[in-house]
Amino acid sequence: MSVSHVTTHILDTMVGAPATGVSVVLEAQNGETWGQVATGFTDADGRVKDLGPERLDSGTYRLRFDTGAYFAGISQDTFFPEVSLTFSVNSEQAHYHVPLLLSPFAYSTYRGS
Repeated sequence: MSVSHVTTHILDTMVGAPATGVSVVLEAQNGETWGQVATGFTDADGRVKDLGPERLDSGTYRLRFDTGAYFAGISQDTFFPEVSLTFSVNSEQAHYHVPLLLSPFAYSTYRGS
């Protein structure tokens, strides 16, 4: 199986475990609008490995995570019903891994490998 140009995973830092079943949308910016590139759900390891094509054009992209539905599913209130991460892609770079460290009232991210 090939891996998409952009991958992600979510760690629920409240429980110290992967966040499974979270809806993730990859979008590309086109001027003032955004277009959907791919959608997926985190697996049992909290990962989405097949989120779009193996190669993206250079540009600005964002990942939108439906954190509200995830926390509702585990009966937990959250301050962030959605997390949106916007980042730049250079088509010459081999891979972009964009993890999300998540709790009900905070989140952080970084460019992984």
